Amino acid sequence: MVSQFFGLNIAASGLRAANAALNTTANNISNANTDGYTRQKVDQEANNALRVFATYGCAGAGVDTIAIERVRDSFYDAKYRNNETLLGTVQQKNYYNGLIEQYLDDDGTTGFSSLFNKMETALESVKTAAGTTETKSTYVSSLKSLTEYFNNIYNSLQNEQADVNAEIKLCADRVSAIAQEVASLNKQINVIEMTGTKANELRDKRDVLVDDLSKLISIEVKETPIVDETQPDRETGATRYQVWVGGAYELVDTYEYKKMICVSRDDDGATNQNDVTGLFDIKWGSASYKDGDNVNELSDFALDSQLIGGELQGLLAIRDGNNAHYFHGNVPSDGVIQRSDGKVFVNVKVDSSYLKDMTKCTLPEDGTIKIGAKTYKYDNWEYDGDSTYTFEIDDTTLSSIPDAGKTVKIGYSNSYQGIPYYMEQMNEWIRQFSDQLNQVMVSGYTADSLEGVYVLTGNMGNDPDSEFTYEQLTTLSENKGYYKLSGGNFTVSSVLLDNAERIATKADITEGESEFGNLLKLQSMIKNEKIFRGASSGEFLTKVLADVALNKSNSQTLEDTYTSLENTIGNQRLSDSGVDEDEEASNLVKFQNAYTLSSKMIQTLTEIYDRLILQTGV
Repeated sequence: MVSQFFGLNIAASGLRAANAALNTTANNISNANTDGYTRQKVDQEANNALRVFATYGCAGAGVDTIAIERVRDSFYDAKYRNNETLLGTVQQKNYYNGLIEQYLDDDGTTGFSSLFNKMETALESVKTAAGTTETKSTYVSSLKSLTEYFNNIYNSLQNEQADVNAEIKLCADRVSAIAQEVASLNKQINVIEMTGTKANELRDKRDVLVDDLSKLISIEVKETPIVDETQPDRETGATRYQVWVGGAYELVDTYEYKKMICVSRDDDGATNQNDVTGLFDIKWGSASYKDGDNVNELSDFALDSQLIGGELQGLLAIRDGNNAHYFHGNVPSDGVIQRSDGKVFVNVKVDSSYLKDMTKCTLPEDGTIKIGAKTYKYDNWEYDGDSTYTFEIDDTTLSSIPDAGKTVKIGYSNSYQGIPYYMEQMNEWIRQFSDQLNQVMVSGYTADSLEGVYVLTGNMGNDPDSEFTYEQLTTLSENKGYYKLSGGNFTVSSVLLDNAERIATKADITEGESEFGNLLKLQSMIKNEKIFRGASSGEFLTKVLADVALNKSNSQTLEDTYTSLENTIGNQRLSDSGVDEDEEASNLVKFQNAYTLSSKMIQTLTEIYDRLILQTGV
């Protein structure tokens, strides 16, 4: 037979359970508007029944309050974070594509098409006005305006690349900071939960951090219980919490974490002719790394991975996107040459058609080259005009002779059309147009029968007063053609700027002073010669704007799609884990009634005990 006080214990357990449920409901209500808070509920089950050795066998022993748990669905967490990764990528692409579109947009005054049309109009005026000094000066001025347009676009794109580069560092630093916070929270959570208590609020903080991380870079999360080594069937209450990023890199392992470390490339370590100096490579280091430590001991973070995801993937696509046009080839078996003076040269065979066209060339004059698994610096390079490049390896960084038969690459392939792609397109047009226009002009004669001079050239280095001569631009010994011309140094020949009368208006020295056969040839070239992507000179902007407009449209569409999915999945997740005030109000009444009934049960039993103890048998 059970004790006379057995019912009191049962009622007390119900009172405790109802009290825990009321406190949990109060906590939910108070955090209804707290970002990242997960609704909590009390887990309870019936206590083990007692054998009473009576005909009815067992008697219920009340309720046991097991734990206060978070109401959260890991399926929706994974879906939400995967969508955040995709959203982060397209948001960055969309934002910076919008800037590029603004740089290239023609406002009717200072855009490419407007300036090009003014140049054509000025050229026509030279003809119709029989080549007066004033019309010639106007024409030269219109050419100067066109070159300054490309100077401005080039500088704007370089500034944007520098901004993206700085944001990449901020992104990497944020990943490292989140890793440190998650590792710290893991320790706090395990300390608490090893006592048998759930660290719900700390788990909420950790999930918010992981949500933020998923927008920066792709993630994968795994949590497994830690068992007692001496008793494998017993769980300690602690868990092993792991976070992988970028598809292959373990960022957090319980209390340990790694860092993403940005390292600026050396001034002579460029991989692209048009890149700004100091672009960051990313290294993968331990938590103990400090500024000033040897970065050569750190492993590389693969920038060419398609699994990076998040904002970092989008930023890399904008900063490094070259439409998969990068330098790559193979060293033939006899391709490594070591001269008697110790200098080392490496011949590289290339197959891609764009590597055999100097107007598309983006190689720095000196930079970093990867041969096999080893990285070297080169001082200069030459091209044979066919399919072979020859690089002179910098002997000050030469630790070993490069191996023949290895693959070679400079930079890496990024299939997106980012800033390097638009730089290359701009430079290609400049080189093609300059070549064609100069050929026409040097073949003609001025009004007073002097030999024509070249019109378009580029400044040498940082000196605005020195420029490439026509012989330097067209030399056959290096087979580089107009390779050294870019949007950054594009200009009009100082000879013409000083004296517009040097424009070659006559196609033949026998023409009269007021004849303009050479200008007719020039107009024909401008209108009919297909110099850029199968189009004439004036259609440059149409082609390039089509690219950026398509990229902008695609990224905008994807951003809208993923933003909509973010709202949908977020609402689905909130329907489980969020606090519903109406539901909590209902729970409040339910648990209040349970508490009241348990209290009444205790009151009833108190009266029974009073009668039993004080009044029975007296």
